[in-house]
Amino acid sequence: MPPITDTPCPQLVPGDPGYDEARRVWNGDIDRKPALIAQVTGPADVAAGLAYARANDLDVTVRGGGHSLAGSAVADGAVMIDLSGLRSVRVDPVQRTARVGGGATNADVDAATQAHGLAVPTGTYSDTGIGGLTLGGGFGWLTAKFGLSVDNLLSAEVVLADGRVVRASASSHPDLFWAVRGGGGNFGVVTEFEYRLHLVGPLVDAGMFFWELDRGAEALRTVRDLAPTLPAGTGMMTVGMTAPPAPFVPAEHQGKVGYTLILAGFDGTEAFAALAQRVRGALPPLFELVTPLPYTELQKMLDGNGYRGVHAYEKSVYAEELSDELIDVLVTALPGKASPMTGTPIAYLGGAYTAVGEGATAFGGARRTGYMVGITALCPVAELLPAERAWTRDLWQKLVPYASNAGGYVNFMAEYEQDRVRATYGPAKYERLARIKAAYDPDNVFHHNGNIRPAVG
Repeated sequence: MPPITDTPCPQLVPGDPGYDEARRVWNGDIDRKPALIAQVTGPADVAAGLAYARANDLDVTVRGGGHSLAGSAVADGAVMIDLSGLRSVRVDPVQRTARVGGGATNADVDAATQAHGLAVPTGTYSDTGIGGLTLGGGFGWLTAKFGLSVDNLLSAEVVLADGRVVRASASSHPDLFWAVRGGGGNFGVVTEFEYRLHLVGPLVDAGMFFWELDRGAEALRTVRDLAPTLPAGTGMMTVGMTAPPAPFVPAEHQGKVGYTLILAGFDGTEAFAALAQRVRGALPPLFELVTPLPYTELQKMLDGNGYRGVHAYEKSVYAEELSDELIDVLVTALPGKASPMTGTPIAYLGGAYTAVGEGATAFGGARRTGYMVGITALCPVAELLPAERAWTRDLWQKLVPYASNAGGYVNFMAEYEQDRVRATYGPAKYERLARIKAAYDPDNVFHHNGNIRPAVG
């Protein structure tokens, strides 16, 4: 491919040194070869890359952190707009805001904001790109306390398909601002996010409580009873998993399959100790870890199971309740997983998450108390993934009858089936998004994602 002549930014084509590293994404199961990688340094480079793709009739993908399960950052024969050089984080500790480059990771944001004792709700893997995370919603440990990432977004600098650069906010391009808060990367390339920050840390509290499989149903019922009584703002996730070979796991319990309740507290160690005692009193765990730790370490707690190059697949559903029937499906299926890294994360949705109106953002998940149930297949080698993918699909099908939204979380889609994308947003939101798509990207340039097709007529 000839180079993009309208920009001096670094560019890579097949055969160039660094090309293979630049095209690799988090999911090791993705192996695609773009025609050209534009390592952009700002909005002008992005606009030049889009014009080049249009002139050469090439698809466009956008890489932020490259953490998408579906590998949406890369496509064969496409132009990749690589934002990984845009990782600056500028914090205003007085106004409690941060301006963040579109290629920054959660770790970049956490490091810069925690220097001032501040944080914005982000995800649960430190290596995740802030861009894709935010555009799809943004669940994390702070969701119950301060909402989703999109609930804390103040503005976004967006390069549109025609090359125009706009700042979307509540007062400027409000339709676009609504759409990028949950509608994914359908509307343009976001080169900068502006967030509202909150006082957090630097020390917080975490607890992990493990029950083996023969008490799995009992553990999930305990979690169900505990969830609505949690102190306001407590982060909560329950994972069906294999106990890892970690220092805090007794050697005799490593490798056992069961359920781990993970709690994150932000209101002091004394209050968290009382909560931990309630858990023990409700159902004594096989083993536990309760400890204060830096907020930045909480944000890295799950990284070991989600390293770059792992072979991954995922599906999810939303459920209004953990019914006995849904619990039985989960517990019965868990021993059938093939990889010790695979798990079924169940996030409790409450607190600040439910304080935002259903129509306030484009986020595709009901803003009422409930659960997001994921099935996350993670395999250390490619050979394990076909069986694990089949197990994931089978379990998902069994969960659908108990789901309030079978489309699930758009950021947890390993395949962007159009019926699931529509189900995620629901008819009214999808139609509104489609009209906005037609206004800003009528030719569907940005379609390597959970695609919103432009409205016609």
